[in-house]
Amino acid sequence: MQNVTLKFYLSEKQRHNGTLVYEWLLEQGRKLGAPGGSAYRAVAGFGRHGHMHEETFFELAGELPLQVEFVLDAALADKLLESLRPHKLNLFYLRHAVEAGVV
Repeated sequence: MQNVTLKFYLSEKQRHNGTLVYEWLLEQGRKLGAPGGSAYRAVAGFGRHGHMHEETFFELAGELPLQVEFVLDAALADKLLESLRPHKLNLFYLRHAVEAGVV
């Protein structure tokens, strides 16, 4: 079955209206009927601003990159993206076609 993967990249401490953005994104996807979503924590990474974040003993919590991922049909991906735009979250995302199914 043809679907799309929608991936959002953010900081684990990033918040929206007092809620962690990764939790908020997953809830938005669930409310719209996404068949599933996941959040992944990186051990290291850098983003648009070029600042390196790594998991070390001395690093303060909340600085590591996260990825929130959904696999859904294109129409639902459009609907999710449109529902996020008014919130002006400044989130980088990737969207690409994937084949998904269950064997």
